[in-house]
Amino acid sequence: MPVYCRKTDSDCYGIRELTLLFEISALLNKNHRDLKNNLSRVIELLTSYLNADRAILTILNRTSSQLMIEHSYGLSEEEQSRGTYKIGEGIIGKVVETNTAIIIPKISEHPGFLNKTGAPARIDDRDVSFVCVPIREESDVIGTLSIHKAYNQHMTFAEDERLLSIVGSMIAQTVRTRQEYIEEIEHLKEENLKLHVELKERIHPSNMIGKSGKVQAIFDLIDLVAPTTATVVIRGESGVGKELIANAIHYYSPRKNKPFVKVNCAALPESLIETELFGHEKGAFTGATALRKGRFETAEGGSIFLDEIGDLPASTQVKLLRILQSREFERIGSTTPIAADVRIICATNRNLEELIERNLFREDLYYRINVFPVFVPPLRERRNDIPGLIDHFIEKFNKTHNKKIKRISSSAIDMLMVYHWPGNIRELENCIERASILSTDNVIRSNNLPPTLQTAVSSHTKVSGTLEAVLGGVEKQMLIETLLATKGNLSKAAGVLGITERIIGLRIKKYDIDQKRFKTRHNTVGSSV
Repeated sequence: MPVYCRKTDSDCYGIRELTLLFEISALLNKNHRDLKNNLSRVIELLTSYLNADRAILTILNRTSSQLMIEHSYGLSEEEQSRGTYKIGEGIIGKVVETNTAIIIPKISEHPGFLNKTGAPARIDDRDVSFVCVPIREESDVIGTLSIHKAYNQHMTFAEDERLLSIVGSMIAQTVRTRQEYIEEIEHLKEENLKLHVELKERIHPSNMIGKSGKVQAIFDLIDLVAPTTATVVIRGESGVGKELIANAIHYYSPRKNKPFVKVNCAALPESLIETELFGHEKGAFTGATALRKGRFETAEGGSIFLDEIGDLPASTQVKLLRILQSREFERIGSTTPIAADVRIICATNRNLEELIERNLFREDLYYRINVFPVFVPPLRERRNDIPGLIDHFIEKFNKTHNKKIKRISSSAIDMLMVYHWPGNIRELENCIERASILSTDNVIRSNNLPPTLQTAVSSHTKVSGTLEAVLGGVEKQMLIETLLATKGNLSKAAGVLGITERIIGLRIKKYDIDQKRFKTRHNTVGSSV
Protein backbone atom coordinates (compact mmCIF):
# COMPACT_ATOMS: atom_id res chain seq x y z
CA MET A 1 0.00 0.00 0.00
CA PRO A 2 1.52 3.39 -1.00
CA VAL A 3 2.53 5.84 1.77
CA TYR A 4 1.71 9.46 0.89
CA CYS A 5 3.64 12.56 1.93
CA ARG A 6 1.58 15.03 3.97
CA LYS A 7 3.12 18.01 2.20
CA THR A 8 2.90 16.87 -1.43
CA ASP A 9 0.12 14.29 -1.09
CA SER A 10 2.16 11.89 -3.29
CA ASP A 11 4.01 8.61 -2.87
CA CYS A 12 6.93 9.38 -0.52
CA TYR A 13 10.19 7.58 -1.41
CA GLY A 14 11.83 8.36 1.93
CA ILE A 15 8.99 6.97 4.02
CA ARG A 16 8.86 3.82 1.85
CA GLU A 17 12.58 3.28 2.34
CA LEU A 18 12.33 3.80 6.11
CA THR A 19 9.45 1.33 6.24
CA LEU A 20 11.56 -1.25 4.35
CA LEU A 21 14.53 -0.77 6.66
CA PHE A 22 12.29 -1.04 9.71
CA GLU A 23 10.84 -4.32 8.43
CA ILE A 24 14.32 -5.69 7.77
CA SER A 25 15.53 -4.61 11.22
CA ALA A 26 12.52 -6.19 12.92
CA LEU A 27 13.04 -9.36 10.91
CA LEU A 28 16.72 -9.64 11.85
CA ASN A 29 15.90 -9.12 15.54
CA LYS A 30 12.91 -11.43 15.53
CA ASN A 31 14.48 -14.85 15.85
CA HIS A 32 18.23 -15.32 15.94
CA ARG A 33 17.84 -19.10 15.75
CA ASP A 34 16.41 -18.93 12.24
CA LEU A 35 19.12 -16.87 10.54
CA LYS A 36 18.87 -18.69 7.22
CA ASN A 37 15.16 -18.00 6.75
CA ASN A 38 15.58 -14.43 8.02
CA LEU A 39 18.18 -13.69 5.35
CA SER A 40 16.02 -15.32 2.70
CA ARG A 41 13.11 -13.07 3.67
CA VAL A 42 15.38 -9.98 3.60
CA ILE A 43 16.45 -10.81 0.02
CA GLU A 44 12.82 -11.20 -1.00
CA LEU A 45 11.79 -7.82 0.51
CA LEU A 46 14.76 -6.05 -1.08
CA THR A 47 14.07 -7.53 -4.52
CA SER A 48 10.44 -6.40 -4.38
CA TYR A 49 11.29 -2.88 -3.19
CA LEU A 50 13.91 -2.28 -5.92
CA ASN A 51 11.69 -3.77 -8.65
CA ALA A 52 14.51 -6.19 -9.39
CA ASP A 53 14.07 -9.53 -11.07
CA ARG A 54 16.85 -11.37 -9.26
CA ALA A 55 18.88 -10.82 -6.11
CA ILE A 56 21.87 -12.76 -4.82
CA LEU A 57 23.58 -12.97 -1.43
CA THR A 58 26.99 -14.65 -1.45
CA ILE A 59 29.09 -15.51 1.60
CA LEU A 60 32.87 -15.89 1.60
CA ASN A 61 34.25 -19.17 2.95
CA ARG A 62 37.62 -18.14 4.38
CA THR A 63 38.82 -21.73 4.56
CA SER A 64 38.41 -22.43 0.85
CA SER A 65 38.63 -18.76 -0.32
CA GLN A 66 35.45 -19.27 -2.32
CA LEU A 67 32.18 -17.37 -2.55
CA MET A 68 28.99 -19.38 -2.71
CA ILE A 69 25.41 -18.20 -3.16
CA GLU A 70 23.79 -18.55 0.24
CA HIS A 71 20.40 -17.03 -0.73
CA SER A 72 18.84 -15.84 -3.93
CA TYR A 73 15.56 -14.64 -5.36
CA GLY A 74 14.57 -15.40 -8.94
CA LEU A 75 17.10 -18.22 -9.41
CA SER A 76 16.29 -21.90 -9.60
CA GLU A 77 18.07 -24.34 -7.30
CA GLU A 78 20.18 -25.57 -10.20
CA GLU A 79 21.16 -22.02 -11.21
CA GLN A 80 22.00 -21.17 -7.61
CA SER A 81 24.17 -24.30 -7.22
CA ARG A 82 26.34 -23.15 -10.14
CA GLY A 83 27.10 -19.82 -8.47
CA THR A 84 30.53 -20.49 -6.98
CA TYR A 85 33.29 -17.89 -7.37
CA LYS A 86 36.92 -17.57 -6.42
CA ILE A 87 38.17 -14.27 -5.07
CA GLY A 88 38.80 -12.06 -8.11
CA GLU A 89 36.72 -14.27 -10.40
CA GLY A 90 33.90 -12.51 -12.29
CA ILE A 91 32.22 -9.38 -11.01
CA ILE A 92 31.26 -10.88 -7.64
CA GLY A 93 34.82 -12.11 -7.04
CA LYS A 94 36.21 -8.71 -8.12
CA VAL A 95 33.95 -6.87 -5.66
CA VAL A 96 35.35 -8.97 -2.79
CA GLU A 97 38.92 -8.56 -4.04
CA THR A 98 38.69 -4.75 -4.38
CA ASN A 99 36.21 -4.13 -1.54
CA THR A 100 34.38 -1.80 -3.93
CA ALA A 101 30.88 -1.78 -5.41
CA ILE A 102 30.54 -2.41 -9.16
CA ILE A 103 27.68 -1.25 -11.42
CA ILE A 104 27.18 -2.73 -14.90
CA PRO A 105 24.42 -1.01 -16.94
CA LYS A 106 24.37 -3.78 -19.58
CA ILE A 107 25.82 -7.17 -18.74
CA SER A 108 25.74 -8.19 -22.41
CA GLU A 109 28.35 -5.52 -23.16
CA HIS A 110 30.67 -6.31 -20.24
CA PRO A 111 33.30 -9.03 -20.84
CA GLY A 112 33.95 -9.49 -17.11
CA PHE A 113 30.41 -10.72 -16.40
CA LEU A 114 30.65 -14.53 -16.40
CA ASN A 115 27.00 -15.41 -15.74
CA LYS A 116 28.05 -18.67 -14.08
CA THR A 117 24.50 -19.28 -12.85
CA GLY A 118 23.25 -19.45 -16.44
CA ALA A 119 20.30 -17.14 -15.69
CA PRO A 120 18.68 -15.38 -18.71
CA ALA A 121 20.78 -12.48 -20.01
CA ARG A 122 17.67 -10.47 -21.00
CA ILE A 123 14.50 -9.52 -19.13
CA ASP A 124 11.33 -8.80 -21.13
CA ASP A 125 13.56 -8.60 -24.19
CA ARG A 126 15.61 -5.86 -22.56
CA ASP A 127 19.22 -5.79 -21.44
CA VAL A 128 19.95 -6.63 -17.83
CA SER A 129 21.68 -4.29 -15.40
CA PHE A 130 23.74 -5.59 -12.50
CA VAL A 131 24.61 -3.87 -9.22
CA CYS A 132 26.89 -5.59 -6.67
CA VAL A 133 28.15 -4.24 -3.33
CA PRO A 134 30.47 -5.76 -0.72
CA ILE A 135 29.17 -6.78 2.69
CA ARG A 136 31.64 -5.65 5.33
CA GLU A 137 32.02 -6.60 8.98
CA GLU A 138 34.41 -4.04 10.40
CA SER A 139 37.30 -4.09 7.87
CA ASP A 140 36.64 -7.58 6.52
CA VAL A 141 34.66 -8.33 3.36
CA ILE A 142 32.48 -11.31 4.25
CA GLY A 143 30.23 -11.49 1.18
CA THR A 144 28.32 -9.61 -1.51
CA LEU A 145 24.78 -8.41 -2.16
CA SER A 146 23.65 -7.90 -5.75
CA ILE A 147 20.57 -7.42 -7.94
CA HIS A 148 19.63 -7.98 -11.59
CA LYS A 149 17.01 -5.66 -13.10
CA ALA A 150 15.86 -4.65 -16.55
CA TYR A 151 17.94 -1.87 -18.07
CA ASN A 152 16.34 1.60 -18.14
CA GLN A 153 18.31 4.32 -19.88
CA HIS A 154 16.49 7.05 -17.93
CA MET A 155 17.50 5.73 -14.52
CA THR A 156 20.75 5.81 -12.57
CA PHE A 157 21.83 3.09 -10.16
CA ALA A 158 23.22 5.31 -7.41
CA GLU A 159 20.15 4.87 -5.20
CA ASP A 160 20.17 1.11 -5.74
CA GLU A 161 23.84 0.95 -4.77
CA ARG A 162 23.21 3.11 -1.68
CA LEU A 163 20.30 1.00 -0.46
CA LEU A 164 22.13 -2.27 -1.11
CA SER A 165 25.06 -0.96 0.94
CA ILE A 166 22.76 0.04 3.80
CA VAL A 167 21.04 -3.36 3.86
CA GLY A 168 24.44 -5.02 3.57
CA SER A 169 25.65 -3.24 6.71
CA MET A 170 22.42 -4.18 8.53
CA ILE A 171 22.76 -7.88 7.77
CA ALA A 172 26.56 -7.99 8.20
CA GLN A 173 26.44 -9.47 11.69
CA THR A 174 23.90 -12.07 10.59
CA VAL A 175 26.01 -12.90 7.54
CA ARG A 176 29.10 -13.21 9.76
CA THR A 177 27.25 -15.70 11.96
CA ARG A 178 26.21 -17.68 8.87
CA GLN A 179 29.78 -17.51 7.57
CA GLU A 180 31.15 -19.02 10.78
CA TYR A 181 28.42 -21.66 10.74
CA ILE A 182 29.18 -22.62 7.11
CA GLU A 183 32.92 -22.79 7.83
CA GLU A 184 32.28 -24.94 10.88
CA ILE A 185 30.12 -27.32 8.85
CA GLU A 186 32.84 -27.44 6.18
CA HIS A 187 35.42 -28.23 8.85
CA LEU A 188 33.22 -30.99 10.26
CA LYS A 189 32.77 -32.44 6.76
CA GLU A 190 36.55 -32.50 6.29
CA GLU A 191 37.02 -34.14 9.68
CA ASN A 192 34.33 -36.66 8.84
CA LEU A 193 36.00 -37.43 5.51
CA LYS A 194 39.36 -37.77 7.24
CA LEU A 195 37.91 -40.16 9.82
CA HIS A 196 36.18 -42.06 7.03
CA VAL A 197 39.49 -42.43 5.19
CA GLU A 198 41.20 -43.56 8.41
CA LEU A 199 38.43 -46.05 9.01
CA LYS A 200 38.74 -47.32 5.45
CA GLU A 201 42.45 -47.68 6.09
CA ARG A 202 41.59 -49.89 9.02
CA ILE A 203 39.08 -51.80 6.94
CA HIS A 204 41.57 -52.23 4.12
CA PRO A 205 44.80 -52.70 6.08
CA SER A 206 47.71 -50.73 4.67
CA ASN A 207 49.98 -53.80 4.67
CA MET A 208 47.45 -55.60 2.48
CA ILE A 209 47.90 -53.23 -0.37
CA GLY A 210 46.84 -54.79 -3.62
CA LYS A 211 44.45 -54.67 -6.52
CA SER A 212 44.44 -58.38 -7.30
CA GLY A 213 41.09 -60.08 -7.37
CA LYS A 214 41.94 -62.24 -4.35
CA VAL A 215 42.76 -59.24 -2.17
CA GLN A 216 39.70 -57.30 -3.30
CA ALA A 217 37.58 -60.34 -2.43
CA ILE A 218 38.99 -60.24 1.11
CA PHE A 219 38.13 -56.54 1.40
CA ASP A 220 34.57 -57.33 0.30
CA LEU A 221 34.30 -60.07 2.93
CA ILE A 222 35.55 -57.68 5.62
CA ASP A 223 32.95 -55.09 4.62
CA LEU A 224 30.21 -57.71 4.87
CA VAL A 225 31.13 -59.41 8.14
CA ALA A 226 32.53 -56.50 10.16
CA PRO A 227 29.15 -54.88 11.05
CA THR A 228 27.83 -58.22 12.34
CA THR A 229 28.65 -60.18 15.51
CA ALA A 230 29.52 -63.41 13.69
CA THR A 231 32.54 -65.44 14.78
CA VAL A 232 35.31 -65.22 12.19
CA VAL A 233 38.24 -67.55 11.55
CA ILE A 234 41.07 -66.16 9.42
CA ARG A 235 43.21 -68.80 7.73
CA GLY A 236 46.46 -68.48 5.87
CA GLU A 237 50.20 -68.94 6.08
CA SER A 238 52.37 -67.02 8.55
CA GLY A 239 53.09 -63.47 7.49
CA VAL A 240 50.10 -62.89 5.21
CA GLY A 241 48.50 -60.27 7.49
CA LYS A 242 45.87 -62.19 9.45
CA GLU A 243 46.15 -59.86 12.46
CA LEU A 244 45.61 -56.81 10.22
CA ILE A 245 42.39 -58.34 8.94
CA ALA A 246 41.28 -58.99 12.51
CA ASN A 247 41.97 -55.32 13.30
CA ALA A 248 39.86 -54.24 10.35
CA ILE A 249 36.94 -56.46 11.33
CA HIS A 250 36.91 -55.05 14.87
CA TYR A 251 37.40 -51.38 14.01
CA TYR A 252 34.69 -51.42 11.37
CA SER A 253 32.21 -53.07 13.71
CA PRO A 254 29.75 -51.49 16.17
CA ARG A 255 32.23 -52.58 18.88
CA LYS A 256 35.02 -50.33 17.55
CA ASN A 257 34.99 -48.13 20.66
CA LYS A 258 35.18 -51.13 22.97
CA PRO A 259 38.31 -53.15 23.90
CA PHE A 260 40.12 -55.25 21.31
CA VAL A 261 42.18 -57.88 23.14
CA LYS A 262 44.75 -60.03 21.34
CA VAL A 263 45.98 -63.42 22.53
CA ASN A 264 48.65 -65.56 20.87
CA CYS A 265 47.64 -69.07 21.87
CA ALA A 266 50.96 -70.54 20.72
CA ALA A 267 53.03 -68.15 22.83
CA LEU A 268 51.42 -69.02 26.17
CA PRO A 269 52.43 -72.15 28.16
CA GLU A 270 49.66 -74.71 28.54
CA SER A 271 49.75 -74.26 32.34
CA LEU A 272 49.03 -70.51 32.04
CA ILE A 273 46.72 -70.17 29.07
CA GLU A 274 43.49 -70.84 30.98
CA THR A 275 44.44 -68.27 33.61
CA GLU A 276 45.22 -65.76 30.87
CA LEU A 277 41.93 -66.34 29.09
CA PHE A 278 39.50 -66.80 31.98
CA GLY A 279 41.25 -65.35 35.04
CA HIS A 280 41.36 -66.84 38.51
CA GLU A 281 40.07 -66.26 42.03
CA LYS A 282 42.29 -65.42 44.96
CA GLY A 283 43.71 -68.63 46.41
CA ALA A 284 42.66 -70.76 43.44
CA PHE A 285 46.15 -72.25 43.32
CA THR A 286 49.60 -71.68 44.75
CA GLY A 287 50.71 -68.18 43.86
CA ALA A 288 47.20 -66.83 43.23
CA THR A 289 47.50 -64.10 45.84
CA ALA A 290 44.82 -61.86 44.30
CA LEU A 291 41.82 -62.05 42.00
CA ARG A 292 42.79 -61.68 38.36
CA LYS A 293 40.54 -60.92 35.43
CA GLY A 294 41.16 -62.91 32.26
CA ARG A 295 41.32 -61.67 28.69
CA PHE A 296 37.64 -62.45 28.09
CA GLU A 297 36.59 -60.20 30.97
CA THR A 298 38.94 -57.48 29.76
CA ALA A 299 37.36 -57.67 26.30
CA GLU A 300 33.79 -57.36 27.60
CA GLY A 301 31.65 -55.57 25.04
CA GLY A 302 34.43 -55.68 22.48
CA SER A 303 36.33 -58.34 20.55
CA ILE A 304 39.00 -60.91 21.35
CA PHE A 305 41.50 -62.11 18.76
CA LEU A 306 42.71 -65.68 19.35
CA ASP A 307 45.76 -65.99 17.13
CA GLU A 308 47.11 -69.48 16.34
CA ILE A 309 43.97 -71.13 17.72
CA GLY A 310 45.14 -74.43 16.22
CA ASP A 311 47.72 -74.62 19.04
CA LEU A 312 45.11 -74.33 21.80
CA PRO A 313 45.33 -77.20 24.34
CA ALA A 314 42.46 -79.71 24.38
CA SER A 315 41.38 -78.74 27.93
CA THR A 316 41.11 -75.08 26.94
CA GLN A 317 39.23 -75.97 23.76
CA VAL A 318 36.41 -77.35 25.91
CA LYS A 319 36.05 -74.09 27.85
CA LEU A 320 36.20 -72.02 24.69
CA LEU A 321 33.45 -74.18 23.22
CA ARG A 322 31.27 -73.38 26.24
CA ILE A 323 31.76 -69.64 25.71
CA LEU A 324 30.73 -69.99 22.09
CA GLN A 325 27.68 -72.04 23.02
CA SER A 326 26.37 -70.33 26.15
CA ARG A 327 28.28 -67.04 26.16
CA GLU A 328 29.52 -67.53 29.71
CA PHE A 329 32.59 -68.84 31.56
CA GLU A 330 33.97 -69.24 35.07
CA ARG A 331 37.20 -68.05 36.57
CA ILE A 332 39.59 -70.74 37.78
CA GLY A 333 38.65 -71.51 41.38
CA SER A 334 35.08 -70.20 41.03
CA THR A 335 31.71 -71.78 40.28
CA THR A 336 29.98 -68.49 39.50
CA PRO A 337 29.33 -68.09 35.77
CA ILE A 338 30.28 -64.79 34.17
CA ALA A 339 28.42 -63.57 31.08
CA ALA A 340 30.67 -62.91 28.11
CA ASP A 341 29.52 -60.33 25.57
CA VAL A 342 32.61 -60.75 23.43
CA ARG A 343 33.03 -61.24 19.70
CA ILE A 344 35.56 -63.96 18.91
CA ILE A 345 37.91 -63.61 15.95
CA CYS A 346 40.33 -66.50 15.39
CA ALA A 347 43.31 -67.07 13.15
CA THR A 348 45.50 -70.04 12.33
CA ASN A 349 48.14 -71.11 9.85
CA ARG A 350 47.54 -74.79 10.56
CA ASN A 351 45.34 -77.31 8.75
CA LEU A 352 42.45 -77.65 11.21
CA GLU A 353 40.88 -80.50 9.26
CA GLU A 354 44.07 -82.51 9.56
CA LEU A 355 44.30 -81.71 13.27
CA ILE A 356 40.75 -83.01 13.72
CA GLU A 357 41.71 -86.32 12.06
CA ARG A 358 44.65 -86.61 14.45
CA ASN A 359 42.37 -85.81 17.45
CA LEU A 360 44.33 -82.65 18.21
CA PHE A 361 41.45 -80.27 17.58
CA ARG A 362 37.79 -80.71 18.58
CA GLU A 363 35.45 -81.13 15.66
CA ASP A 364 32.55 -79.42 17.49
CA LEU A 365 34.78 -76.41 18.25
CA TYR A 366 35.81 -76.30 14.60
CA TYR A 367 32.21 -75.94 13.47
CA ARG A 368 31.58 -73.29 16.14
CA ILE A 369 34.42 -71.05 15.01
CA ASN A 370 34.03 -71.75 11.31
CA VAL A 371 30.96 -69.52 10.97
CA PHE A 372 32.64 -67.08 8.61
CA PRO A 373 36.01 -68.28 7.30
CA VAL A 374 38.34 -65.85 5.53
CA PHE A 375 41.17 -67.42 3.53
CA VAL A 376 44.18 -65.15 2.94
CA PRO A 377 46.25 -66.10 -0.12
CA PRO A 378 50.05 -66.30 0.18
CA LEU A 379 52.09 -63.60 -1.50
CA ARG A 380 53.29 -65.96 -4.25
CA GLU A 381 49.68 -66.28 -5.43
CA ARG A 382 49.26 -62.54 -5.86
CA ARG A 383 52.57 -61.42 -7.32
CA ASN A 384 50.96 -58.44 -9.05
CA ASP A 385 50.60 -56.85 -5.62
CA ILE A 386 54.35 -56.99 -4.92
CA PRO A 387 55.25 -53.64 -6.63
CA GLY A 388 52.61 -51.78 -4.62
CA LEU A 389 53.80 -53.37 -1.38
CA ILE A 390 57.40 -52.46 -2.23
CA ASP A 391 56.45 -48.79 -2.71
CA HIS A 392 54.56 -48.82 0.59
CA PHE A 393 57.46 -50.31 2.52
CA ILE A 394 59.99 -47.93 0.93
CA GLU A 395 57.86 -44.97 2.02
CA LYS A 396 57.50 -46.47 5.49
CA PHE A 397 61.22 -47.04 6.03
CA ASN A 398 62.14 -43.67 4.57
CA LYS A 399 60.28 -42.20 7.52
CA THR A 400 61.38 -44.78 10.09
CA HIS A 401 65.10 -44.73 9.25
CA ASN A 402 65.29 -41.19 7.86
CA LYS A 403 66.24 -42.53 4.43
CA LYS A 404 65.57 -41.01 1.01
CA ILE A 405 65.09 -44.06 -1.17
CA LYS A 406 63.67 -42.83 -4.48
CA ARG A 407 63.33 -46.00 -6.52
CA ILE A 408 64.18 -49.66 -6.90
CA SER A 409 66.17 -50.96 -9.86
CA SER A 410 64.53 -53.15 -12.49
CA SER A 411 66.89 -56.04 -11.73
CA ALA A 412 65.94 -55.90 -8.06
CA ILE A 413 62.25 -55.84 -9.01
CA ASP A 414 62.77 -58.92 -11.18
CA MET A 415 64.40 -60.76 -8.27
CA LEU A 416 61.56 -59.88 -5.93
CA MET A 417 58.94 -60.93 -8.47
CA VAL A 418 60.36 -64.42 -9.09
CA TYR A 419 61.12 -65.26 -5.45
CA HIS A 420 58.66 -67.71 -3.83
CA TRP A 421 58.25 -65.76 -0.52
CA PRO A 422 57.80 -68.51 2.08
CA GLY A 423 57.56 -65.78 4.75
CA ASN A 424 54.98 -63.82 2.74
CA ILE A 425 54.44 -60.09 3.38
CA ARG A 426 56.43 -60.13 6.62
CA GLU A 427 59.46 -61.48 4.76
CA LEU A 428 59.04 -58.90 1.99
CA GLU A 429 58.85 -56.12 4.57
CA ASN A 430 62.04 -57.30 6.28
CA CYS A 431 63.73 -57.63 2.89
CA ILE A 432 62.89 -54.03 1.90
CA GLU A 433 63.95 -52.72 5.31
CA ARG A 434 67.34 -54.41 4.98
CA ALA A 435 67.78 -53.15 1.42
CA SER A 436 66.82 -49.60 2.43
CA ILE A 437 69.46 -49.59 5.16
CA LEU A 438 72.15 -51.00 2.84
CA SER A 439 71.45 -48.58 -0.01
CA THR A 440 74.04 -45.81 -0.31
CA ASP A 441 72.73 -44.00 -3.39
CA ASN A 442 68.99 -43.75 -2.60
CA VAL A 443 68.30 -46.65 -4.97
CA ILE A 444 67.57 -50.25 -3.95
CA ARG A 445 69.68 -52.47 -6.15
CA SER A 446 69.89 -56.24 -6.52
CA ASN A 447 73.08 -56.43 -4.42
CA ASN A 448 71.17 -54.83 -1.52
CA LEU A 449 68.78 -57.79 -1.36
CA PRO A 450 69.38 -60.81 0.92
CA PRO A 451 71.54 -63.68 -0.40
CA THR A 452 68.48 -65.96 -0.46
CA LEU A 453 67.08 -63.84 -3.30
CA GLN A 454 70.24 -63.76 -5.37
CA THR A 455 70.10 -65.41 -8.78
CA ALA A 456 72.83 -66.59 -11.11
CA VAL A 457 72.47 -63.47 -13.22
CA SER A 458 72.33 -60.94 -10.34
CA SER A 459 75.32 -62.52 -8.59
CA HIS A 460 77.32 -62.87 -11.83
CA THR A 461 77.58 -66.66 -11.40
CA LYS A 462 75.64 -67.59 -14.48
CA VAL A 463 76.16 -71.22 -15.52
CA SER A 464 77.99 -71.55 -18.84
CA GLY A 465 77.74 -74.42 -21.33
CA THR A 466 74.95 -76.31 -23.02
CA LEU A 467 72.08 -77.93 -21.16
CA GLU A 468 73.42 -81.40 -22.01
CA ALA A 469 76.85 -80.54 -20.61
CA VAL A 470 75.41 -79.08 -17.41
CA LEU A 471 73.10 -82.06 -16.83
CA GLY A 472 75.94 -84.45 -17.56
CA GLY A 473 78.09 -82.78 -14.91
CA VAL A 474 75.30 -83.08 -12.36
CA GLU A 475 74.69 -86.75 -13.26
CA LYS A 476 78.40 -87.63 -13.00
CA GLN A 477 78.65 -85.94 -9.59
CA MET A 478 75.59 -87.88 -8.32
CA LEU A 479 77.13 -91.17 -9.51
CA ILE A 480 80.43 -90.44 -7.75
CA GLU A 481 78.74 -89.47 -4.47
CA THR A 482 76.48 -92.55 -4.55
CA LEU A 483 79.38 -94.94 -5.31
CA LEU A 484 81.32 -93.35 -2.50
CA ALA A 485 78.39 -93.84 -0.10
CA THR A 486 77.86 -97.49 -1.16
CA LYS A 487 81.61 -98.25 -1.19
CA GLY A 488 81.50 -99.07 -4.90
CA ASN A 489 78.63 -101.57 -4.63
CA LEU A 490 76.82 -101.25 -7.98
CA SER A 491 73.69 -103.05 -6.79
CA LYS A 492 73.25 -100.75 -3.80
CA ALA A 493 74.12 -97.63 -5.84
CA ALA A 494 71.54 -98.56 -8.48
CA GLY A 495 68.92 -99.01 -5.76
CA VAL A 496 69.70 -95.59 -4.26
CA LEU A 497 69.46 -93.87 -7.65
CA GLY A 498 66.35 -95.81 -8.71
CA ILE A 499 67.91 -97.31 -11.84
CA THR A 500 69.05 -100.79 -12.92
CA GLU A 501 72.57 -102.14 -12.57
CA ARG A 502 72.84 -102.24 -16.37
CA ILE A 503 72.05 -98.50 -16.67
CA ILE A 504 74.44 -97.52 -13.89
CA GLY A 505 77.12 -99.58 -15.59
CA LEU A 506 76.55 -97.71 -18.84
CA ARG A 507 76.69 -94.34 -17.04
CA ILE A 508 79.97 -95.30 -15.31
CA LYS A 509 81.42 -96.23 -18.67
CA LYS A 510 80.08 -93.01 -20.28
CA TYR A 511 81.71 -90.74 -17.71
CA ASP A 512 84.86 -92.88 -17.44
CA ILE A 513 84.44 -93.39 -13.68
CA ASP A 514 86.89 -95.82 -12.08
CA GLN A 515 84.66 -98.07 -9.97
CA LYS A 516 87.63 -99.90 -8.46
CA ARG A 517 88.80 -96.66 -6.95
CA PHE A 518 85.84 -96.67 -4.55
CA LYS A 519 86.38 -100.34 -3.62
CA THR A 520 90.07 -99.80 -3.08
CA ARG A 521 89.31 -96.78 -0.93
CA HIS A 522 86.91 -98.89 1.13
CA ASN A 523 89.42 -101.73 1.58
CA THR A 524 92.20 -99.33 2.50
CA VAL A 525 90.06 -97.64 5.06
CA GLY A 526 88.82 -100.97 6.38
CA SER A 527 92.30 -102.37 6.86
CA SER A 528 93.47 -99.35 8.70
CA VAL A 529 90.65 -99.64 11.13
